[in-house]
Amino acid sequence: MNVKTIGIDLAKSVFQLHGVDVEGGVVFRKKLRRGAVLDFLRDLPVCLIGLEACATAHFWTREIGALGHEVRMIPPAYVKPYVKRQKNDAADAEAICEAVTRPSMHFVPVKSAQRQGVMMLHRTRDLLMRQRTMLLNTIRAHLAEFGIITAQGPHKLAALLDTLGEDALPDIARSALISLMAQLDSLAAEIRSLERRLLTWHRTDEASQRLETIPGVGLITATAILASIPDPSVFKTGRQFAAFLGLVPRQNSSGGKERLGRISRMGDGYLRRLLVVGATSVIRRVGTNTSATGDWVRRLLERKRARVATVAMANKTARIAWAVLARGETYRAPAMA
Repeated sequence: MNVKTIGIDLAKSVFQLHGVDVEGGVVFRKKLRRGAVLDFLRDLPVCLIGLEACATAHFWTREIGALGHEVRMIPPAYVKPYVKRQKNDAADAEAICEAVTRPSMHFVPVKSAQRQGVMMLHRTRDLLMRQRTMLLNTIRAHLAEFGIITAQGPHKLAALLDTLGEDALPDIARSALISLMAQLDSLAAEIRSLERRLLTWHRTDEASQRLETIPGVGLITATAILASIPDPSVFKTGRQFAAFLGLVPRQNSSGGKERLGRISRMGDGYLRRLLVVGATSVIRRVGTNTSATGDWVRRLLERKRARVATVAMANKTARIAWAVLARGETYRAPAMA
């Protein structure tokens, strides 16, 4: 077959394929079951194949790339302008086939199975942290029903339950709280186990250790950045990386007039949240920070609110992280002027 470019609309069971030749003429439109996709592509000459960067996309990129094809993943938002009128699987595959040939298109770098495993540890830990917060709020709400108000924090809650007398709570209520505390202890053990796995991987990766040298970046943030961004060269500058994370103002400019709005919050919300939390810790310790960064934060706080300064610090941290990864260097604190 004289097919040169193929667009594949991924799905759980039935995939839609759209193939064109060198001149853009349609060669085939096919629906294939999941198990028949690789067999069909194995018999074709080397092609340029486009996929949407969605669930299972990294797996299929690795599998199809092993057959010798050139595979590129496209962000779904960049495929949408090429969809003609009605949206269906055939139209999506045709749009992917068209978008993958554009010279100005941005592509998503493929992740290895190892990096995907690290991100699975992060997602699992994030889920368990949310469940732990739900349990803590539930226990405090139950105690408030009996007039017992507790301070925030799991350690203070556990200490309070140990000191409660038998007359403070009925036996039936105490048994319910004991069950919830058992689940809380189990979640804490699981979270510590996941963090130990992340620490083990962090100690074997030199780039992750270099990221940890940045103020406001710890074990969790360093491993999350490295697992999420396998190739920092896809961003030309650190500003592009910060914009990818949604740490820049949203633009609505026209007619040569610059109109900047709120922080866009586009991109990876998990990485953005970790960077903002890390920046918050830097802002809180700014009084003892004698570096040029500390002086910059203090001057910023004189004219901006604390949360604005925190987001600005997160933006700076993201740009520094990109520079550390792209240049293969360790963070060096700027000297005072």
